[in-house]
Amino acid sequence: MEGADPQTRARMASARAAAELVEPDMAIGLGSGRAVFAVIDLLSERSTAASLKVAAASSRTEELAVRAGMEVVELDGELRLDLAIDGADEVDPQIGLIKGGGAALLREKLVIAAAERFVVVAEASKRVERLGATRSLPVEVVRYAWPDTRRRLLDLMPSAAIRMTGDEPVATDEGHYLLDCKLPPAGDLGTLASAIKETLGVVEHGLFLGMAEQALLGRSDGEVEILSR
Repeated sequence: MEGADPQTRARMASARAAAELVEPDMAIGLGSGRAVFAVIDLLSERSTAASLKVAAASSRTEELAVRAGMEVVELDGELRLDLAIDGADEVDPQIGLIKGGGAALLREKLVIAAAERFVVVAEASKRVERLGATRSLPVEVVRYAWPDTRRRLLDLMPSAAIRMTGDEPVATDEGHYLLDCKLPPAGDLGTLASAIKETLGVVEHGLFLGMAEQALLGRSDGEVEILSR
């Protein structure tokens, strides 16, 4: 991608690798974020785009999929997706993820749970040795008494800040609030994930552990690092 900045070149490299996994007549899940939007753009260039059924994890993803000629479908309890493709804010060596920077983590987790396979598409710069090294953990909470939920989360994590847009808290597509929490530098993240989920007032969190089969990490030179589990 001549003339593009290194991050864009890396993103497009991973998006091309992910698009190659999509076959005609598949039912696929698509998350949100720029890497996923790039995958949609690439798929839209194919004559087989109209044969794809898509479960979209955000309103923006749904809009782009419809524009690309794909059929957007609901998760009705019967449909099993062949493949889910989504980005990540951080990726560790075991393909554990932090997600939720775009505020769609609940729907993203629901889409992934409906898929036979989940593949991560991201830039290689998102790779870290331990989750939380560069990003906070988004935790989706109900609006009612959210400061009390925050107080309970502070028993588990060093900090928890309400995500704001201007003077108002950010609301997810489901109408919930987001708390961006600093992960502790040590300890088992699987145990922490369970404790967060069990906290009263929490709807879902952005730790995606043991869910991804593969991560396609694009580099600025156009190559793709592949992590498999």
